[in-house]
Amino acid sequence: MDIALLIIGFLFMLIGILGSFLPVLPGTPLSWIGLLLLHLTKAVPINWWFLGLTGAVALLIFLLDYIIPVMGTKKFGGTKAGMIGTSIGLVVGLLAPIPGGIIIGPFLGAFLGELYNKADNKTALKAAFGSFLGFLTGTFMKFVTTVIFLGLFFSKVWEYRQALFPYFN
Repeated sequence: MDIALLIIGFLFMLIGILGSFLPVLPGTPLSWIGLLLLHLTKAVPINWWFLGLTGAVALLIFLLDYIIPVMGTKKFGGTKAGMIGTSIGLVVGLLAPIPGGIIIGPFLGAFLGELYNKADNKTALKAAFGSFLGFLTGTFMKFVTTVIFLGLFFSKVWEYRQALFPYFN
């Protein structure tokens, strides 16, 4: 059972990292679930301080991910249409077989969203930049946090490797 929890926890860690870039997946909470699953094994003792602290960080990053793009968009004069365009552009950029689609897509999406919202080119470009900057900040924050969580996951696995893998000692 411990090996199954370890594998499923590791998959949650990987999906969490992927969720750093995909707006439809809550990256940091998914990575935190991976840490929780690791602590639910019999080999790794449950450390409520560790889980509470990492859970609070995951929740904070999750909430900031919604606040930062709004602040960036508003600071640069954008609207909700620009934010929606950023998200749509990200998905299209991920699926498009062009290099840099993940960067070009959100910016272009925000720009088109603002144009759709009847903004002039200069205003749309400025708002697109703000929305894009907010998106990049949130993505970077999520990515760094999920990679740190992955490092913590591997650290705990290494620390309790003898209990997790008794047949390989």
